[in-house]
Amino acid sequence: MDDYDSPWKEALDYYLPAFLLLLYPHIHADIDWSRGYEALDKELQKVAPKAERGRRYVDKLFKVWLKDGAEAYVLIHVEVQLKPEKQFPHRMFVYNRRIGEGYNREVVSLAVLADDDPAWRPDHYEEGRWGCRASLDFLPTKLLDFAGREAELEADKNPFAKVVLAHLKARQTRRDPDERRAWKFRLVRGLYERGFKAEDVRKLFRLIDWLMELPPAVDDLFWQDVESYKESRRMPFITTPERMGIKKGQLRSIESILRGKFGDNGLLLMEEVRLLNDTEKYDAFVQAVATAESLEDVRKAIAEAAAPKKKSRRSRNDS
Repeated sequence: MDDYDSPWKEALDYYLPAFLLLLYPHIHADIDWSRGYEALDKELQKVAPKAERGRRYVDKLFKVWLKDGAEAYVLIHVEVQLKPEKQFPHRMFVYNRRIGEGYNREVVSLAVLADDDPAWRPDHYEEGRWGCRASLDFLPTKLLDFAGREAELEADKNPFAKVVLAHLKARQTRRDPDERRAWKFRLVRGLYERGFKAEDVRKLFRLIDWLMELPPAVDDLFWQDVESYKESRRMPFITTPERMGIKKGQLRSIESILRGKFGDNGLLLMEEVRLLNDTEKYDAFVQAVATAESLEDVRKAIAEAAAPKKKSRRSRNDS
């Protein structure tokens, strides 16, 4: 099954300004981006209903600063389920209310609807009895509305346009790996041809590869395409297929170990594990987590793997 939630979480962490500029430009215009922004994942986890913890939702909370100097909280729900969910508006309502009450701040709730049902467009929740009502209006964006606008998304210099296009094409090509391979290579090639900076190419390449996963045999062909193109254009900043393949395998092993030993609570640590982003660190972590007896032991293993180490004399051409 395709993994949509993890790359979306990472994309929002990397590219919140680009995300808002593309999908909510009126919000982007009110924020003082010179002050940066802060992801509040731990704070969001504290207010999440117990029944929701460990579920595969993409819920992100960010603190931003407005141009008038005030703080604002932006709650972003990315709905990536294969089918619409009846309880989704209620979850929006609960999170909005609990964050607002917990931090005494106004909360703006955004819903990115990334499903395949053009008719499912929730934007409101209301409950009450005997004339007493409580309600929430939230701001939805339907990614399906971008279908048919591939040329526009490809030409857009906004990096989040590539994330949206990769998601749409991943959904559209679920049953056609060859077509997915063609689109995946087209998107990766476009990163270089449209002049993205090397660091953005690395990040977007990783996100596209994550969103548009291919069967092993087709994946090998994709990487052959990448290598040929890389050699013809002298692109040293794209990660080699060997390193990408190793990382993918390591992450799958880590996820399997965490799920087997600690269930859904273990999987909540995968986002921190991915941030290690190094094959040697993954190896060290795997060895440590195999003997871990508690989640606290796992967290310590992550911290130890992430700790800076002395530089070695290995070749710099390892990526």
